[in-house]
Amino acid sequence: MPQNITRGIKALVDEANAEIETLTAEQAIKAAQSADVVIVDIRDPREIEREGRIPGAFSCTRGMLEFWIDPQSPYAKPIFQEDKKFVFHCAGGLRSALAAKTAQDMGLKPVAHIGGGFAAWRDAGGPVEKWEPKKK
Repeated sequence: MPQNITRGIKALVDEANAEIETLTAEQAIKAAQSADVVIVDIRDPREIEREGRIPGAFSCTRGMLEFWIDPQSPYAKPIFQEDKKFVFHCAGGLRSALAAKTAQDMGLKPVAHIGGGFAAWRDAGGPVEKWEPKKK
């Protein structure tokens, strides 16, 4: 018997967007210039390698987000304990809406996400740098 999904991705993203701050790419480009803002790239490393990255962005895959935010987690990252504004982005703005909502629900604040994601940032003329994975 097929699964009966009662709340699909559109509903989840719409609910998230109703509760979080969404920055335009232009607003995010300006915000990224502040020392009080951390741009958090939640894309997979393969996406970052293929498309490039926002200079200075902190990379945290979506799958590790909750573990890296929670200071009680053995995987906690100190950056998430800083008194900064966290602006999440993914490729197109869907995953980052969910990530920002999750982070906000966990108590991280202030948070926002970039509407349209990395694509909107790049299309608005935001700086992009090439990224290559560490050699083993």
